[in-house]
Amino acid sequence: MHKIQTFNQISDKGLSRFPSSDYDVSSEVENADAIVLRSFKLSMDNVTPNLKAVGRAGAGVNNVPVDDYTKQGIVVFNTPGANANAVKELVICSMLLSSRRIVPGINWVNSLSEQEDLSGLGPQVEAGKKNFKGSELAGKTLGVIGLGAIGAMVANASIDLGMKVIGYDPAISIEAAWRLSNQVKKQESMAALLAKADFVTLHLPMLESTRNLIDDKAVNLFKPGCVLLNFSRDAIVNTKAILDGMNNDRVGKYVCDFPTEELLNHENAILMPHIGASTEEAEDNCAVMAVDQIRDFLENGNIKNSVNFPQIAMDRNGGVRLAIVNENITGTLGEITSILADKHINVLELSNKSLGDIAYNLIDIESRPDDATIADIQKIEHVTKAWIV
Repeated sequence: MHKIQTFNQISDKGLSRFPSSDYDVSSEVENADAIVLRSFKLSMDNVTPNLKAVGRAGAGVNNVPVDDYTKQGIVVFNTPGANANAVKELVICSMLLSSRRIVPGINWVNSLSEQEDLSGLGPQVEAGKKNFKGSELAGKTLGVIGLGAIGAMVANASIDLGMKVIGYDPAISIEAAWRLSNQVKKQESMAALLAKADFVTLHLPMLESTRNLIDDKAVNLFKPGCVLLNFSRDAIVNTKAILDGMNNDRVGKYVCDFPTEELLNHENAILMPHIGASTEEAEDNCAVMAVDQIRDFLENGNIKNSVNFPQIAMDRNGGVRLAIVNENITGTLGEITSILADKHINVLELSNKSLGDIAYNLIDIESRPDDATIADIQKIEHVTKAWIV
């Protein structure tokens, strides 16, 4: 029986994919084999002896101490692309909000209810609408920084709206490139993109290399009046730089999902309460993907969409499967197979993958090893964790 500990409200559509006959799923589970969560902030206090995996129902893993968990041999999964459509729709909505003066117009109309005499409401609305003239998206240039699952969907949808789209992503994958419309014009640098775009949308992970990516230097490269949209992470944009940009008209509007005290009530800031992925569909999709990945790992040892372990998949070939995590040190795999050979255990198939300092092995063997054999493998100097899948 696998034990799954949950944090936050995880969609039942996802959790129901854990068969009740084989899984104990609860927020009260002790010594869990895996954790499924959304925004709950994990620490080393949540690590128990049996914990092998964490499934984050979302793309970002800022709430998981990934480096510390990696040292413990714990696989951290995320769900890239599961909430992409939800974020894409909100980005499109945000471009409209920033260009058509929709929110000020709504607020003005609602303020008319305070008048004692509303008999002239129609003519008053017609006379007042001139104050809320906006501009259309068609023909404008959108710059997309980060062309992963969400960035590609935003780019393609914006082309359908008649926009010109330029993109910058020095680390774009082949898979992402296939998803992207051939009408998206690749830029050789972020500076080149910023100088041309009427709208700039950010779709990047939060890394040390992306922290304060939009700083004073970047803002000064903006096309005057450019609208910046940030539905990635707050720390990618330097708040002071964007405030200065709005105050000197270099930045026309800043639309973001991460309100800060300095931005509240600024006339050129449109702030949302971190709702980019807050749709029933996105929450369902993220939960389903997280659960399926956790199941495949616990039942087969396979890894897909991990942020700290290599991707690996090996079909079952009969026999018994071992999963072993070790430091990526030359000779460790040889020590493991030597122990199996000394115990006269025949290896049917083996797959070894590495990512940075971590190596992960799936080994199908002919017969089930005893506890002493597993203990001997775990005693190898650079082995972190070993178990029967």
